[in-house]
Amino acid sequence: MASSTSGASRIAIKIFLDGADRAQMLEMAKNPLVSGFTTNPSLMKKAGVKDYRGYCKEILTQIADQPISFEVFADEFSEMKRQALEIATWGKNVYVKIPVTNSKGQSALELVKELSHSGVKLNVTAIYTLKQVWETCLALKGGAPSIVSVFAGRTADVGHDPMPIMVGAAEMCRSTDPSIELLWASTREAFNIIQAQHAGCQIITAPADVIKKAAGFGKDLTELSLDTVKAFKVDADSAGFSL
Repeated sequence: MASSTSGASRIAIKIFLDGADRAQMLEMAKNPLVSGFTTNPSLMKKAGVKDYRGYCKEILTQIADQPISFEVFADEFSEMKRQALEIATWGKNVYVKIPVTNSKGQSALELVKELSHSGVKLNVTAIYTLKQVWETCLALKGGAPSIVSVFAGRTADVGHDPMPIMVGAAEMCRSTDPSIELLWASTREAFNIIQAQHAGCQIITAPADVIKKAAGFGKDLTELSLDTVKAFKVDADSAGFSL
């Protein structure tokens, strides 16, 4: 649960930081709004990570209590399983991210079921459709605590309204197994936190700049209007504009 101070008192959903920059992760670990962390291979590449195992294990010496997701990057399921089993040993707070399919479009849900029912905490990722959500829930049912990550932001990016999908996904997760949590992924703006909460998600993951904006939730809009005008004036004066 998020901090009850200031405008953040409106937040009743767990917020995870989505990123792989070490300094930023350690900074945000101290933020009372942040309850956990998610990463992925693309974020790690952007952060300049070269030694995958070394990076993850070093981060876990600093973040040992909050949940954190590390993703497999193999494409063949046998190797995906091997990587998942190793990652799971790195810490009790570790969730192993498994994509819902591999790059060939082959379903990973048989592996998801096997791993989950052998006690591996999973974060099943790259999910977009309610069909994928339902099949994932069935694979996870009765297994270890798990997360279903639905990419609401990328869904909106291509012109689809994510809210009906997220509402439906929340009901599927809730009715299948209470140990399955729904995560709103690919967050684009601070208001997505409110949307995710209204949809019934247990978690939203977001970049640091979005999370920091949440501290201003509830600000009076008339006051915000005046602040905006003041900012325009400061910028115009500093630029030395004249007509």
